[in-house]
Amino acid sequence: MKSFTLVGGLLAASSSVVGHSIFQDLWVNGKDQVSTCARLPVSNSPVTSVSSNDIRCNAGTKPVTPLCTVPAGGTITVEMHAQPGDRVCTKEAIGGNHFGPVMIYMSKVASAASDPGSGSWFKISEEGYNPSTKKWGTDSLNANCGKRTATIPSSLAPGDYLVRAEAIALHSASSAGGAQFYMTCYQVTVTGTGTANPAGVKFPGAYKANDPGIQINIYNNLQSYTIPGPAVWTG
Repeated sequence: MKSFTLVGGLLAASSSVVGHSIFQDLWVNGKDQVSTCARLPVSNSPVTSVSSNDIRCNAGTKPVTPLCTVPAGGTITVEMHAQPGDRVCTKEAIGGNHFGPVMIYMSKVASAASDPGSGSWFKISEEGYNPSTKKWGTDSLNANCGKRTATIPSSLAPGDYLVRAEAIALHSASSAGGAQFYMTCYQVTVTGTGTANPAGVKFPGAYKANDPGIQINIYNNLQSYTIPGPAVWTG
């Protein structure tokens, strides 16, 4: 990815389309599930309204038949690329100066094959901005072929869940409505003997357009960053 400098700010407007991307694939304990249990978005364009139901699982997405099984205590890896089916690691997962945080949420549901994502969501992973290295969560995606790995807390109760992978691009976020939200929901069944059912937040509702991590000028000598949403639940 291009270096994070004031030059990037000047390029932000011209890069508003370049860099649109989709979370597409899922790995379970290192095994590639491709996109079998992903509710793939209809395009790589972002959601821009935090008050729309599209903020749950993206615009135009529908449940799919397969579910991916993951044991509590195991790992999942979400994978993002710019175009459908394009897993080439020499290309940026999300380019065009689309700097921002990366997060993974989960929501316990009665049926992952049909639930619309209207229930409570808790966060299991996040990466924002490191002022020492001037690197964002999206930089880590680009350095790792679009992948981010998270551990399913071992105490989590078994059952069906939706997994929501999200990157927020903040290159044009200095004004309200300028942030770009890229998310995909994956349908999974968690196995194990845990009993924890963590509290969560609702989408829409978890984010406000003027939250400090959503409406922000990232090119103005940024010294810290507040990741949107709740704290990570570790179990």
